[in-house]
Amino acid sequence: MELDKQQIERLRERHHRRHGIRPAHSEAMENVTRFLKRAFNIREGRAPYHVIRKRFVNGARLTGTHLCILIIAMLIASIGLDIDSDIAIVGAMLICPLMGSVLAMAYGIATLDREITVEAIASLALQMVFCLVTSTLYFKLSPLGTTTAAIIDNSTPTVWDLAVALAGGFAGGLGNSRDQEPATLIAGVAVATALMPPLCAAGYGIAIASGSLFLSALYEFGINVVFIALAAEAVLLLLRVPLKRDLNGDGIVTAEEDAEVDELSHKVRRRIIVGTVIFAIPCIVMTAGSIGSAQVGVQDGYGVTETTCELAAVLPGFKDYTVAVETSATEGDEEGIVEREIVAHVTTGEALGAHDRRVARKLIDLNVPELDRVEFDVK
Repeated sequence: MELDKQQIERLRERHHRRHGIRPAHSEAMENVTRFLKRAFNIREGRAPYHVIRKRFVNGARLTGTHLCILIIAMLIASIGLDIDSDIAIVGAMLICPLMGSVLAMAYGIATLDREITVEAIASLALQMVFCLVTSTLYFKLSPLGTTTAAIIDNSTPTVWDLAVALAGGFAGGLGNSRDQEPATLIAGVAVATALMPPLCAAGYGIAIASGSLFLSALYEFGINVVFIALAAEAVLLLLRVPLKRDLNGDGIVTAEEDAEVDELSHKVRRRIIVGTVIFAIPCIVMTAGSIGSAQVGVQDGYGVTETTCELAAVLPGFKDYTVAVETSATEGDEEGIVEREIVAHVTTGEALGAHDRRVARKLIDLNVPELDRVEFDVK
């Protein structure tokens, strides 16, 4: 029986599959995938599981020294916010011990260890109380008592704070799980994620009796805590850190307990994902609002709203009016010179005559006296 071309091709492909012969492009993709898996293999260089547990859990244990350092760091951070000093704020974040409790909480949740989770949350709550009391007392006694730019920055949560918290939490979880001591990396994460300054700003809100500032700063602190913990949990899950399967603490893991832990693990992960998404919604809304306000603020600074109404009344076919600051570089003899111009753009449905253009220019000059030029567009 003679075979047609399609049947021959199918037989050839089946032969290749059976004997491991694959097309060149498929083999190349497998090589790339294999390389990427090796390059981003975070399990390589992992510390033993008992070492990882010790590093994460020890951060939640409070001692007298721990609390003294916390109060000192809080005073430094409060002074930094009060005098708008970035150096003082960064110094406070370097010695701040809050990160340990957040990572311990992440470990407890990731491994379903209720005892560690409760201890970490209690430790974090107690430290928050110490921080708020310290910062409130400082701002009550401070002779300055002004709302600085640093206080505003640390009481205005944005999605960028959320993104930094995720990246910092991932780095912190990864650093705590390595063979090497993670001291340097954890210090960098503490500076990047800025756990302490929002608590200082919340204390300032209490001191001046501003509920909105207090809640906003406390929410920013919450955003940092939740998303640092979420990212650290993701690292622990990727490292396959074992779950606590002895639910009743008798030292024996039964088949029922094993199945219950697996089911509980999936349920907890789903709830965490849903909860964090809901918790982030106000942050996303506030970020969108601040971006819109900033854009409107720039335009209204040139009286765009008022001028738009005036131009619409006098120009035939008027469509749009905007003002922008444009920069251009010109080549000099030795180095480039950057020129900055304020340019107004008027868009109409038909070409304007010389008289209409002069009228438009005069109206624009009333609100933008430093105007360099007007560009008229027809669309």
